[in-house]
Amino acid sequence: MRFVRYGEKGAEKPGVLDAQGRIRDLSGVIPDLAGAVLADLPRFDPETLPLVPGNPRLGPPVGQVGKFIGIGLNYADHAAESGMDAPAMPIVFMKATSSICGPNDPVYLPRNAKKGDWEVELGVVIGKTAKYVSEAEALDHVAGYCVVNDVSERAFQMELVGQWTKGKSADTFGPIGPWLVTPDEAGDPQNLDLSLDLNGARVQTGNTDTMIFTVAQIIAHLSGLMSLQPGDVIATGTPPGVGMGMKPQRFLAEGDVMELRIAGLGEQRQEVRRDA
Repeated sequence: MRFVRYGEKGAEKPGVLDAQGRIRDLSGVIPDLAGAVLADLPRFDPETLPLVPGNPRLGPPVGQVGKFIGIGLNYADHAAESGMDAPAMPIVFMKATSSICGPNDPVYLPRNAKKGDWEVELGVVIGKTAKYVSEAEALDHVAGYCVVNDVSERAFQMELVGQWTKGKSADTFGPIGPWLVTPDEAGDPQNLDLSLDLNGARVQTGNTDTMIFTVAQIIAHLSGLMSLQPGDVIATGTPPGVGMGMKPQRFLAEGDVMELRIAGLGEQRQEVRRDA
């Protein structure tokens, strides 16, 4: 199934898409797509639910996110374009949960930003608490999958002293959605096509089958470092084609438009603006 959250920022309601791609109101069934609900998402015929009129804003398809975890350099060809060696174990960083926004909300470059960049990534939403889980058990803890744009400010990330989190956490640097797609509908998470267009030109193309560490390996690794809770979101890395890796480098400017898609998981569109 394909779940959504729709409505104004901070007041989103849960919904589900019917066979025609229309939003059906789920608020009479569950309070939100968040927390313990994610461990046992409801199964039903969407046609039995009220149809949502118009074309409402889509918010992030999961609410009350506790942790927003990034995995760095998880595609060997992206590591190469970044001038870095492929990692021997997952590179883990955090994105502030305040960076999360809807899939089509504007992306704002923060003050003093010089090197804004894009990264289409497969997002994994945890449904059941995972602590010390094996690779074989890992996918049993997934509520669903989604598209994530791991927007980055490379000058903050690479040139300021400290961790990558500095360049990953500005407000609006974490568009998520449009949908939370359940594992049975998403299919094999290691065989999904990803792409990103900048101003109508393709810059990123990849498939999750070229990940260095699979989704199951990532979950197992993280669960040995920290417990993963329902609603935690993991961004699993990006294929090549980011602005930092171009020759010459190309970074985001006000007015740029990013369009992202992952097969079966939907599309995002963000216009770039500059924060006041």
